[in-house]
Amino acid sequence: MKIFKTPLPEITLKYKVHHHQKIKIKSSSDAYKLFLDIYNLDTINYIETAVVLFLNRANNTIGWMKISEGGMACTIIDSKVLFSTALQCGASSIIISHNHPSGEIVPSEQDKILTKDLVQIGKLLDLKLLDHLIVTEHKHFSFADEGML
Repeated sequence: MKIFKTPLPEITLKYKVHHHQKIKIKSSSDAYKLFLDIYNLDTINYIETAVVLFLNRANNTIGWMKISEGGMACTIIDSKVLFSTALQCGASSIIISHNHPSGEIVPSEQDKILTKDLVQIGKLLDLKLLDHLIVTEHKHFSFADEGML
């Protein structure tokens, strides 16, 4: 092992593959069902939360992460955190979601802008945004299904 003479910390990456049940995502409905298992149904109508699924090339799940939690009206998705995590876990694509505590599934202008920005960043990184779902306890909205990606 080489000893460096700098006080600058070395950045390292440790990658371990955990054997788990992989779930194949074939549609927005598949993703929605999985998201409902992830979201806290006790607070889905109260606190806005964003969750991302990380997928391999075969659209099988690698894992998920709660990317942010906000208040009753919004949550902030930091694209640097989102994409750095996706790159570190070796994802080929992602599906993002957030809930609307109001129960309405109509995307806001901020939702549309965020989606457009994430599509562009993903193109630069060769890491595709497959869908953005707005999730409520009983229904969902899919940007992919509506041709908005």
